[in-house]
Amino acid sequence: MSIFSRMTDIINSNINALLDKAEDPEKMVRLIIGEMEEALVEVRTTSARAIADKKELARRQEWLEHEVDEWERKAEVAVKKGRDDLARGALVEKGKAAESVDAIATELQLLEETLAKLSDDTAALQAKIKDAKTRQNAIIIRGKAAQTRLGVKRQLHDANIDDAMERFELYERKMDDLEGQIEAYDMGQKTLADEITDLEGSEEIDEELKQLKARVTGSPTEVPTAPDTGVSSTPVTGTDGQQQN
Repeated sequence: MSIFSRMTDIINSNINALLDKAEDPEKMVRLIIGEMEEALVEVRTTSARAIADKKELARRQEWLEHEVDEWERKAEVAVKKGRDDLARGALVEKGKAAESVDAIATELQLLEETLAKLSDDTAALQAKIKDAKTRQNAIIIRGKAAQTRLGVKRQLHDANIDDAMERFELYERKMDDLEGQIEAYDMGQKTLADEITDLEGSEEIDEELKQLKARVTGSPTEVPTAPDTGVSSTPVTGTDGQQQN
């Protein structure tokens, strides 16, 4: 498992813990980015140590290769001088140095692979941090909006709100009763101006009614009546059955 994978596990566990606690959205996003930046610092630190180790191994490998050549030269000198025993000892030391060179070569190969993985992890983590920062503002805005809506929903479902609305409706009813009492006192108490206004309104209705009748029946609006002479128009019948004037 690479260092980046371990850092990812740590970050995910921290994110889940923050979500479980329902932290402030802005604070949560900043903490997540902070965790990722800390992971990036650790990856870079590990990469720096690996690069330093690589340089040290490369210097040791170069020195050992020089030792191999030197023991080879010494063996040749011993052979020329007829000292096979010394030549044999030089060849033994040459073999040891050569084995160390091979071991270091293996370590350098593993270190190169590690550095390649660390480079990939660094690039991936940098890309994720850049993406997180790009989306940071949108996430904060959405988080705050969600928290606000959640608070409103909770208040709407709060029993205290229902009680307050009931009291509000009760106060409205009391105001209606007070206004009704005031209007009741004014009933039947018309002023002179009110009575004259009513008369004017009644005359307008009478005039409109006359005009309506004229349009419907086609007759004059008023039917003239005979003047009252004091004499009944009903004929008077005498005892003999004849009419009398």
